[in-house]
Formats: sequence, C-alpha cells, structure tokens
Amino acid sequence: MVYNVNCSIINSNYTMLFIKTIFKVILFSLVIISCSKGEILVPEEESIIPSNLQISIEIVGADANNPNGNGSGKINISASATNAVAYKIKLGDGNEAENSTGTLSHTYTTNGLTSYVIEVFAISRTNNSIGEFKKIDVFVDKGGLSLVWSDEFDIDGAPDTSKWSYDIGTGNWGWGNGEAQYYTNRSDNVKVENGVLKITAKKENYQGAEYTSTRLKSEGKFDFKYGRIEVRAKLPQGGGTWPAIWMLGSDFNSVGWPNCGEIDIMEHIGNNQNTIHGTLHYPGNSGGNGNGNTVSVANVSTTFHIYEVEWTSTDIKFFVDGTIFHSFTNTTNVPFNHNFFFILNVAMGGSFGGGIDINFTQSTMEVDYIKVYQ
Repeated sequence: MVYNVNCSIINSNYTMLFIKTIFKVILFSLVIISCSKGEILVPEEESIIPSNLQISIEIVGADANNPNGNGSGKINISASATNAVAYKIKLGDGNEAENSTGTLSHTYTTNGLTSYVIEVFAISRTNNSIGEFKKIDVFVDKGGLSLVWSDEFDIDGAPDTSKWSYDIGTGNWGWGNGEAQYYTNRSDNVKVENGVLKITAKKENYQGAEYTSTRLKSEGKFDFKYGRIEVRAKLPQGGGTWPAIWMLGSDFNSVGWPNCGEIDIMEHIGNNQNTIHGTLHYPGNSGGNGNGNTVSVANVSTTFHIYEVEWTSTDIKFFVDGTIFHSFTNTTNVPFNHNFFFILNVAMGGSFGGGIDINFTQSTMEVDYIKVYQ
C-alpha cells in the first residue's frame, strides 16, 4: 500500500510543536526566576465593578405633617449593590463612615432646617467602586435655643485672644494628677489651621519636662450658666494621651476644687482607645469617684464626632453624635447652678492618662467648633 504524504502539512505541524515547546520553556524559566526571588507569578484578577446601587434614607419621624422629621435630626441609611463587599458613606456634615453592611444611623445637630447631600460608594473586592448621592432636608429642633457664643476657628494663626487664654507650666508638676507635660502657648503646641483648632502634645525636653502641650481656657473671657454645649472634635491617639473638653466653675479661685464643680464634656485616654468618658466632679464625687459614664465610639482619632452636654437647673445630660449616654439630676445641693468656663487641653500620663508609650512622638486634638445655645 502506498501513502501520499503532504510534506507541507508535516512541516507546519513540526513548526507549531517547536513554537509551543519554546513557549513552555520560556514560561517555565520565568517561574523559576520568580521563585528564586521569592515571588510567585499569579494572573491578575479581572476587575469587578459593582452595579445596581440602591440607597434608602429614612428621616426619623417624617410624615405628612413633618416631612423633614420629628426634630431629633436622626436618619437611617440602607444601601445595597451587586458585587459590593464594602460601602463608604459621606453624610454631608463632615462625617463619614465605612462598613460592610451598607447600613448606618446618624444624628444631625445643626438647629433648624438644613439640606445635606448623602454620598454612598459601593466597593468591590478588587477595590473598584461606583457611587450615587441623594439630597435630604432634615429638621432639628433644639427646643427654641439660640446660639449665644461660639468659636468656629476660621482664622489661621493663634487662637482668638478675645475668647481664650492659657494655663502655662506644669502646675507644680502635674496639675494635681501627676501629669508629665509642660503647657505652652507656642505654635508648636497650639494653632488654628484650615478651619480647626489644633492642640498637639509632643515628646520633647522643655523646661524640665519630657512632653509639651497646651491648655486653653475661656476663664475671664466667657462663662455662662445653663445651656446646650456642642463641640465637634477629632482626638489624638497614643498610649498616655489624655485629651479633655471640659468646664470648671468660675468661682474656682475662691472656693477651690471640687467645691466649684467640674463638667467633663469629653475625656479620652489613648490606653483605652475609642472609649469616651462624660463625668461630673463635686464634693463627695470627685477624682476617681466622679459621677459619670462611658460609651464606645468608633474611630474617635480618625473621624470627627460631636460631643454635647445639655445643662439645665434640673438635668445634665451627655451625648455623642446625638445619642445620650449619661444623665444626672441637678439640684441645689450640688455646685452646678452658677457660671462655668471652658477648658480644652491634651495632657500626658498622670493618674487618668496612665503609662506613656515609649514610642510616642506627638499627636493632635482637632476641634472644628465649640458652640453654646441657650
């Protein structure tokens, strides 16, 4: 039997086999080279883009008669999207959050009717994202209160001298708490920049102390009795940091502490990150025996939060982002029925701040505004 063989076909097949063999050798060589460098070549994952982003926003208490809510300022957000593993939500008031559920509750605090743009971004596992936004009008009723004093920290430079003065020094080495810092009025420790007050605690040898910081006070500039206090702030971090936003009775110099009374709107310690303290100090309940409570708040050092106190002749209530976490019954038997002034500071260590991290170098408390309504 005789076979007719097409030589061109045979040559073509051998050529293809040769090319495939060379390709395999090159690929194998690349793998060997990569492995020798401690690397493994892995094909890139194809980008995944979320789709079908849906946003639902409930304004709490909204109905036909109150389309902008019941005055609480509370909203509930729910977002969903195909192929999304995380959601970033911007709330239009400077606050934002990121989570995997797409759900979030938030409380606005600006009195009256205010428009906000809510932005929601759905993020895939390959870090691709899509976004949508909705505009809402929210009504907040602070019970007929009016703004009587504020500092928005809008002018760069030193804090406004018509509103603030300083405590300078070590307070006889510790301000009564064994603190480690020396308080200054230097721009290294305190300044207004880009719309916020910045108080920075630093590790440095200065006037015999190992740390510096600032303690601002409105004593002699502004004091008041009763009202709603609102402070929007982002806190420092690091073991030993002890930021505080608080008030002291204006009769401090004549009656002493704790007879003058103390209202700690917000205290935080870096050794117990994301726990916020609200406390009252007065005779019988001072120092470590203060009358207060704590609340867990996420991202206090990376996100601004609003710290509030409602102070009347009958009650003193503490809030974070509109949520109450401590309430006290005010009476004539306690020293909370006269004028108080503000203090803003970042202490280091001491009886409350605890041990200071040996790797600490510096950290800053940022205050966007402080407001008093009456």
